[in-house]
Amino acid sequence: MDKFQQVILATLAALAVAAPRADYRSIESGESAEILRHDFDIEDDGTYVLGVETSNGIVASQSGAPSGPDYAVVKQGYFSWTAPDGTPVHVKFVADENGYQPESDHLPVAPEFPHPIPQFVLDQIAKAAEEDRDRSFSREYSYQ
Repeated sequence: MDKFQQVILATLAALAVAAPRADYRSIESGESAEILRHDFDIEDDGTYVLGVETSNGIVASQSGAPSGPDYAVVKQGYFSWTAPDGTPVHVKFVADENGYQPESDHLPVAPEFPHPIPQFVLDQIAKAAEEDRDRSFSREYSYQ
C-alpha cells in the first residue's frame, strides 16, 4: 500500500469514527433527540432555505443567497433551545461581508465606550503632565 492509499484509508477511518450516530444521546441528560423536521431547499442560483426542529426543543432556521462580494453567501436566520436551567435561549444572526453578527439577550455585551476612566488613572495622567512641564528641555547634554 503506497503513502497516498494510507492517507485515504486513515481519512476514511477518521470520518467513520467521527460520524454522528442516529441514536445520539446527550452526555449530561442521557436523553435522545429525534429530528422532527428537516427542510432544505436550494435553488439553481444558490439561494437556499433551511429549517430544523428536534424533539428536545432545538429549532433552527436560516436562509441565504450568493449575493455578497465575489458571490459570497450572505445568510440570516435564528436558532433557539432551552438551557439546562430551563431558560429559553433565542439567537438571531446575520452573516455577511461584515462577518457573523449574532443578537441575543443571552450573549455578553461589552461595556459602553467610552467607559468612565477611573480617578487614579486621571491622577496619574495629570502627574505625568506636571512632571513633563517641570522638566527643562533646554538642557544641553554633554557626552564627554
